[in-house]
Amino acid sequence: MPFTVGDVIAERTVHLTRESLVRYAGASGDFNPIHYRDDIAAAVGLPGVLAHGMLTMGIASSVVVAALEPGARILDYGVRFTKPVVVDPVDGADVHVLATVGAVDDIAARIDLKVTFAEATVLVKAQLRVAV
Repeated sequence: MPFTVGDVIAERTVHLTRESLVRYAGASGDFNPIHYRDDIAAAVGLPGVLAHGMLTMGIASSVVVAALEPGARILDYGVRFTKPVVVDPVDGADVHVLATVGAVDDIAARIDLKVTFAEATVLVKAQLRVAV
């Protein structure tokens, strides 16, 4: 896949539900109750039940991976968590991912990810490098 700075590689909105969080907890082994109990989340001062940070990070990278050619190699991936994704018990939460080529050199293309929830950026410095 040829990479050109500024090109949009992928864009997708992923809907999360409380069931999504329970399934992720089972798969990851992270059963912290802030991810499924409103009373515990409130008791520690959170605005509600939060999606796991690693789930949000995984969703963001999966949007890029799904758009790449088979056999593409991810060289590295990193993010900084800035805001939580609060998953409403009825309406859930929509996480939007926009993946754009930020830089290209002889070795890799840097894919910059804009990851938002409710119009707030939830991951910053979200960058994934793909071998060219």
